[in-house]
Amino acid sequence: MTTKKQVVMYTDGACKGNPGVGGWGVSLQYGAHRKELYGGEAETTNNRMELTAAIEGLKQLKQACKVTIYTDSKYVMQGMEEWLAGWKARGWKTASKSPVKNVDLWQQLDDLVGQHDVTWQWVKGHAGDEGNERADELANMGVAQINGD
Repeated sequence: MTTKKQVVMYTDGACKGNPGVGGWGVSLQYGAHRKELYGGEAETTNNRMELTAAIEGLKQLKQACKVTIYTDSKYVMQGMEEWLAGWKARGWKTASKSPVKNVDLWQQLDDLVGQHDVTWQWVKGHAGDEGNERADELANMGVAQINGD
């Protein structure tokens, strides 16, 4: 039996206007190896960018891994840890019977998380956590890329 690789992932989303131009950033670390990615969209929301960061990070993993995802998004954390099971049981509807917002991204994230052993860790944003600060920089690079800066 092989031990799963342990990956640490920091994710963040940024949006200039909400909705508006947005960016996502992710920093992955496995042992001494680090990979950083970012991107953006011209018309999006902060929540969509937060979800996209986690999705894009998980897409990089070529085999099942033990992943700790650090996020400053309570929306992503609560969605994955508290709301997801109920949404799925209700056919992707909220407790008030409304369609789940960002369902396309939630479904992608749910599928990707199912391929790994994922632990979610909330970290306070803009509070000096090195990994979170770097993910924030990457997300802002995604915004700048869309803006042509």
